[in-house]
Amino acid sequence: MNILEKIVLHKKKEVAQAKANISAKELELFPAFGRKVNSLSASLLAEGSSGIIAEFKRKSPSKGTINDKVLVQDVTAAYSAAGAAGLSVLTDEEFFGGNADDLQLARKSNPRTPVLRKDFIVDEYQILEAKAWGADVILLIAACLTPEEIRKYAATARSLGLEVLMEVHDEEELTRSLTPDLNLIGVNNRNLKTFEVSIETSLRLVEQIPDTVVKVSESGLSSAETIRQLHTAGYRGFLIGENFMKTPHPGQALSDLVGALQQVTI
Repeated sequence: MNILEKIVLHKKKEVAQAKANISAKELELFPAFGRKVNSLSASLLAEGSSGIIAEFKRKSPSKGTINDKVLVQDVTAAYSAAGAAGLSVLTDEEFFGGNADDLQLARKSNPRTPVLRKDFIVDEYQILEAKAWGADVILLIAACLTPEEIRKYAATARSLGLEVLMEVHDEEELTRSLTPDLNLIGVNNRNLKTFEVSIETSLRLVEQIPDTVVKVSESGLSSAETIRQLHTAGYRGFLIGENFMKTPHPGQALSDLVGALQQVTI
């Protein structure tokens, strides 16, 4: 059993417990459930946008603890101030050290910045959670979902006003997972089997992604030159977390990158 399979197995048990604690009807009564969402796709495409989706992540299965010394409200507010086009907040606790409070605090601290719930969606209930907690976007990971599940979950998110970022790792996942209700498609440059990272994955897949969605590159992005290369290829979103979070001041790390981006032609 690989790490993704372990995560999904644990997530299904976690969701079953969450359903027992709070019903879907109760989630719909949360204050944030009725709010108007912020569009991540529009933010990424806006003139002058940095294109950066800055992530708050305490730890990961491959890296262990990355940074558990900072507060989510401080980091995400600093991200927004530094020019982040969107925020990504991990809500998986077992493997990534996140939780619902992190997303809710990020939402409260950044009312106008689009917020992605970064988690492993395996049940429609989690989409209701995302809406109730104040997310604007959900992540669907093709590697752990069937095409039918992707279609169903994307349609559910769209019906709630949420945007959908679908993550793929290769051509096969991309081809089988396309559905009209996707707003963004992200190419994860990290190989799930070897954990090796290469932006060649993004460069290889870019022409196969429909122009009807916003193209996002994920993982292994650390330099302005790399982002320029990917932007030229057609990407408008760049999800970066570890390279910011491994520093004492993630917001400053983003600010430095945005400054460097202004020195290169995008």
